[in-house]
Amino acid sequence: LFNYYPFLGFLLKPHKMILKKVEEVCVILRKCIKESKERIDENNLTSYIDALVFKQEEKNKSNTLFHDANVLASALDLFMAGTETTSTTLQWAILLLMKYPEIQKKVHTEVQQVLGPGSLPTFEDRKNMPFTNAVIHEVQRFVTLLPHVPRCTSVDTHFKGYFIPKGTTVIPLLSSVLLDKTQWEMPDEFNPNHFLDEDGNFVKKKAFLPFSTGRRNCIGESLATMELFIFFTGLIQKFTFKPPPGVKESELDMTAEAGFTMRPHPQCACAVLRQ
Repeated sequence: LFNYYPFLGFLLKPHKMILKKVEEVCVILRKCIKESKERIDENNLTSYIDALVFKQEEKNKSNTLFHDANVLASALDLFMAGTETTSTTLQWAILLLMKYPEIQKKVHTEVQQVLGPGSLPTFEDRKNMPFTNAVIHEVQRFVTLLPHVPRCTSVDTHFKGYFIPKGTTVIPLLSSVLLDKTQWEMPDEFNPNHFLDEDGNFVKKKAFLPFSTGRRNCIGESLATMELFIFFTGLIQKFTFKPPPGVKESELDMTAEAGFTMRPHPQCACAVLRQ
């Protein structure tokens, strides 16, 4: 609303809080960029910011896309968007495991068999945990965290009989693929078997596109995939998640709250420490 009617800004409060928080993060990132410039070593680039700063130093500073404002904006996008999407996906994962305790039990069994109680999960463990991997993928498919991501045509385009001029904003609906009845056996139900073959091996489907596709797909896909597996497996290794006393699985609220992402409505959960 503020973007459409900025002159009404003095009447609105949420955007002020958001902008304040964004600026607080920017202060931290500017400090990181400054420190990166002071210690930059092309043979020892240790972070995403280091890589951007190195490109900036490598190019002609007066004619480069890697100027300070762009370095800051790129780091901010990756940091804030990555934090929001990963944490919200984990919220959905916990809620869905509470609703389907039989699925949670199967994940617990696999985690126990592969990791045991004391070994911390690593990304390499994923290949030995097909059911856990399938559950994480099904969470991402089922909740359609970002159902629409704006794009822009870079050239004049002809698509299915339509002419789309260069520079036109296009909003593809990822849910049209993630919930496609021709691609998924039960698209409107939470079913990890969508990602398992007859022998229980993990199978990734071509229609699994929560990170979009093409040259402009999510820059943080590999990071998010690793984070989700390690965080999710670590939580399941330590806890059993249950609805609060007096609440049945069928009473859990599965409707989404529309925002930057489609997040679940706030509700209570019980995390019971596993022995």
